Amino acid sequence: MENFSLFEGKLLLWLQDNVRTDFLNAPLCFITRTKVTVAVWALFLLVLFLFKKTRKASLAGGCGAVLSFLTCNLILKNIFDRARPFVVIEQLQIIGKIPGDSSFPSGHTSLCFACAAAVCFFVPKKLAVPGFCFAFLIAFTRLYVGAHFPSDVFFGMINGILCGIISFFICRFVFNQAEKKEAVREFLGE
Repeated sequence: MENFSLFEGKLLLWLQDNVRTDFLNAPLCFITRTKVTVAVWALFLLVLFLFKKTRKASLAGGCGAVLSFLTCNLILKNIFDRARPFVVIEQLQIIGKIPGDSSFPSGHTSLCFACAAAVCFFVPKKLAVPGFCFAFLIAFTRLYVGAHFPSDVFFGMINGILCGIISFFICRFVFNQAEKKEAVREFLGE
């Protein structure tokens, strides 16, 4: 495990020394803020909700977000309580706001992949692709700013995708039950 952590630290330092630029710092720090990330997803899900064809996708995405928050931010972060990389790696400098919670897994990444995965089951690919592109962008920004180790981001992706899949099954069950009740009402003439 120590060798793996050493590799992760070297990767983060490489990103800091070779990828970070003044040109990218401001926009990537802005987009990776919790409020901005949540607002982008909230706006996307709201737009999906406005159209009857994509309303189920919106509700599934919202369910995925809630599941991600519960599992990642309230359970896993408290169980693992991993220090942030900028605390452990002396040469690593975080850019942007200093997070106050534990590092493992990445809550931003989990949220984004939960929403993207849940939505993708209910919409055509052309609508699912932007969600996954945004999720990958956020995952990258978490490494770029020095807020997470690569394994935090990877397991955030896994947690998010699992939450999205679970949301799909929950929502599909709920939607099917609602449709059955509606069919019975129509049959009975109510």
